[in-house]
Amino acid sequence: MSRFIPVNRHQLYVLPPSVDEWLPEDHLARFVVEVIEQLDLSRLTNRYQGRGSAAYHPSVLLALLVYGYATGVFSSRKIERATYDSVAFRFLSAETHPDHDTLAHFRKTFLVELEDLFVQVLSLAQAMKLVKLGQIALDGTKLKANASKHRALSQGHIEKLEAQLRDEVQALLQKAAETDAADDRDDLDLPAELARREDRLKALREAKTQIAERVKPRDEQAQKAYEAKIARRETGRQAGKKPRGPEPKAPEIGPKPDDQINLTDEESRIMPSHEGFVQGYNSQAAVDADTMLIVATRVTQQTNDKQQVEPMLAELKKLPETLGQVDALLADTGYFSAANVQACERSGIKPLIAMGRDRHHVPLAEYLAADAPKPNTGDPVENMAWYLKTREGKARYAKRKCTVEPVFGIIKQVLGFRQFSLRGLDAVTGEWKLVAMAFNLKRMYALAGA
Repeated sequence: MSRFIPVNRHQLYVLPPSVDEWLPEDHLARFVVEVIEQLDLSRLTNRYQGRGSAAYHPSVLLALLVYGYATGVFSSRKIERATYDSVAFRFLSAETHPDHDTLAHFRKTFLVELEDLFVQVLSLAQAMKLVKLGQIALDGTKLKANASKHRALSQGHIEKLEAQLRDEVQALLQKAAETDAADDRDDLDLPAELARREDRLKALREAKTQIAERVKPRDEQAQKAYEAKIARRETGRQAGKKPRGPEPKAPEIGPKPDDQINLTDEESRIMPSHEGFVQGYNSQAAVDADTMLIVATRVTQQTNDKQQVEPMLAELKKLPETLGQVDALLADTGYFSAANVQACERSGIKPLIAMGRDRHHVPLAEYLAADAPKPNTGDPVENMAWYLKTREGKARYAKRKCTVEPVFGIIKQVLGFRQFSLRGLDAVTGEWKLVAMAFNLKRMYALAGA
């Protein structure tokens, strides 16, 4: 008598098999379907004109993408393959198999609608009593673009390449004249070689034009700063004060030798990160400190986080009032400026933005010391600096590091999302929203089962 359980891979079923029976009742895929079924997808379905062959329903494609991003499957080709190989994906697709072109087209076409769906998911989380806005932690992370930094060209390098190509064109023209005079033919296809270099020169000229357009805002800002300095010095002279220091120099206008453009994704930028310098984008997220749910996202080409507070405050204002009111913003020292503190105050949000790095291993006497008295001042920066040094302020700010940074860690390490699949600022902004929505659904699944 055999001690092993018999196995028959060719066993026939009396009744047709059901994928629904193969998936556990508490599976994440079931939760994704339940959430998407409660969303208003009319903005997606109305985009279909009803012509041609029958289309896959947006709820099916959205479920496949959201579950894919929530489980680390970002490629449309891998998602297509998973509808055959994975029980969860077969359940989500209801035993249909949308091809990768359909999935990729859907992802690119409905990026704008993801903003509304993202908010709907948050509203559903609020209805499930999983989130209520209060303390929000803000941070950013650098994510790679779908482009190599080795495909970036600087203004200086472009000028060197142009000079080299012009010399090669002249040399080829000279060789063509010599060949015609000698009535001698060789294996070199001179017209093709000339055409190839002319095409490259044209591409370099277009790249230079794009760099020139890109630096215009920088030049305008530098010119305004220069004119402001001149105006201040002139005002001082009229008041009888002698200006200090040398006269301001007019800014150099136009592209600089180190201004760059990427030939694959021209809207991406070279950015510093923990991995060195990457070709990518600065992805921002505002996270609820109590539930770790992402409540707002942005993507910017700027490497400096200091300029991201006011745009994120604008994003938070767009959220429905039913989600609650943000009462505090937690951010590290990279976001600190007097203007950002004042912007939070104007929005009715208490700023808790670090003004510098805190010391580690504080002496016991200092740790146990009572809070200093509140300063008698109306300066919001001084008041914030005092509050951050109080025990209550330290306890509230301590939630920042254990809130938003773990979210980025989960997205990068657990989900494995480190590089955008799409190209262009608008496209990656939509994809970052899709990543946030997938993360939120997985987090809601964990909170609901807790």
